[in-house]
Amino acid sequence: MKILWITNTLFPDAAIALGKAPPVVGGWMYGLAKDLTESNVTLSVATVTNFGKDEQVSVAGIQYYLLQSNRPKTFYDQSLVPKWQKLIETVAPDLVHIHGTEYAQGLSLLKAYPKMKHVISIQGLIGVIARYYTAGISTKQIVKNITFRDVLKRDTILHAQSSFYKRARLVEKVYLQNAKHIIGRTQWDKDHISTMAPKAAYYHADESLRDIFYTSKKWDLNNAVPHTIFLSQAGYPIKGLHMVLKAVALLKPFYPNLQVRIAGSNILMNDGDFKKKLKRKGYGKYIQSIIDTNELEKNVSFLGFLKSEQMVDEYLKSHVFVCPSSIENSPNSVGEAQLLGVPTIASYVGGVPTFITDGETGLLYRFEEVEMLASCMRNLFENNDLARSLSEKEIEVATKRHHRQNNCKRLFQVYEQILNVS
Repeated sequence: MKILWITNTLFPDAAIALGKAPPVVGGWMYGLAKDLTESNVTLSVATVTNFGKDEQVSVAGIQYYLLQSNRPKTFYDQSLVPKWQKLIETVAPDLVHIHGTEYAQGLSLLKAYPKMKHVISIQGLIGVIARYYTAGISTKQIVKNITFRDVLKRDTILHAQSSFYKRARLVEKVYLQNAKHIIGRTQWDKDHISTMAPKAAYYHADESLRDIFYTSKKWDLNNAVPHTIFLSQAGYPIKGLHMVLKAVALLKPFYPNLQVRIAGSNILMNDGDFKKKLKRKGYGKYIQSIIDTNELEKNVSFLGFLKSEQMVDEYLKSHVFVCPSSIENSPNSVGEAQLLGVPTIASYVGGVPTFITDGETGLLYRFEEVEMLASCMRNLFENNDLARSLSEKEIEVATKRHHRQNNCKRLFQVYEQILNVS
């Protein structure tokens, strides 16, 4: 069986082989790709880049193709059509698997080969993300915190939301109108697909995680730093950092040493010179205002982009992991935290309830209710029995959901089913 994946992210093995910086996102795909090559699959992976030239490399049994495009990946690029034609002639895949509807590179392939069998995996849904993009931040606050950089680039929070709506209309909608087969993982994405692409066949297939999350030691309360909260990212409003900080402000009188540790770049831009501050986005300015108002300067740390080993270390030493997003489908950060057994709190949004049963495999709260979030944190800070109970049950459910061999077998079955459809 010859399968061609189209991905939004260059895999680390290919990046290193080509002398490029390996990415820190999309890690769930790497292990699954490796597992597939150990089954009866010949796998090729194509990624559209702006590196300057078309390239290809073979690493560990996977053939990687990089296709050069000068257009943003968010919109259709006609110049990719002949490149896809050449690639398809070379690879001759039985099936094309497009990972995500967020970017348009797969559309040029579908136009070049409209009758080729393909399946689309749902990652997020851009149109729904746009709906929740401002994440409870009022228009007044958005306007108040517009920065010089936002004006110069015409890239305020509202501009970004508008861009998501445009991509949903010009890219995602076209994908779903042409899709005959779709892979999803949660009740949320299944419900949306049933209305957005009612004629498409829907297949459930869970994702695997990065290798280290299977081999790492598990979370132990005795080794956790008390009252430490870990967030896996917070780069833009839907990730909900502003809500966490408002909850932390409520808890600080009781836990003065409380720490919020955030993976990813420092959106405050306060660790450099004046020129660096000029690059700060409006959301970073808004976060800074919450920190200043509530005197949280000593309670918040941005950790930079972390390698997988560093991520595991942060998970294991945290008292609580929080996924506070205004919308998510199947957050791999929750899967990672659960697999390690880190007591997890998450907002009741999107596909999160497919991952968490409240009070058993994590704690859920309504996104806007910072008081509920604060209460969940306090419950875990004060109730060691609850923290340990959640940890044990999280490991059990995540081990089953993210079982590498089972997930590979299931995806192979999906491929077979699609190929057997006339």
